[in-house]
Amino acid sequence: MPHPFRSAVTVAVAAVWAVTTPASAPLMERGWTWPTAPVQIVRPFAAPAHASGAGHRGIDLAADGAVRAPADGVIAYSGTVVDRGVLTIDHGDGLVTTFEPVESALRPGDAVTRGQEVAEVASGGHTAEGAVHFGVRLDGDYINPLLLLGGVPRAVLLPCC
Repeated sequence: MPHPFRSAVTVAVAAVWAVTTPASAPLMERGWTWPTAPVQIVRPFAAPAHASGAGHRGIDLAADGAVRAPADGVIAYSGTVVDRGVLTIDHGDGLVTTFEPVESALRPGDAVTRGQEVAEVASGGHTAEGAVHFGVRLDGDYINPLLLLGGVPRAVLLPCC
């Protein structure tokens, strides 16, 4: 059975929604940029019900080549995990990003700047062909990357009757 979110959802980079929750406001103020262009989400973040539960701990973005650093940082890991290339960037303040499947010439300890090309999209893993998985951890816990990119829409309550 196909995943209900496999169809592409195009997100215009200029369309930045307001996030009204105070806890996410400091994250948005960090000035992160999208790691791919144009931006097209092919699978959204799906938080698990509990720490070891099923979910999708990141977003999958259509990508036809370059993957760019969303913020300044230092390469924490660059290598192969099982059948796919993985690149991890430590941005400080407990924020770490991971991209897969990718190929990168960067090595642990290399400094990167926001917008710098850090990898090329590859194949393997659980991500659809032509897409890259973008995960973000804050103090070891996965969070929705859209909290840093301004892409979380405001909740709207509708009348029940």
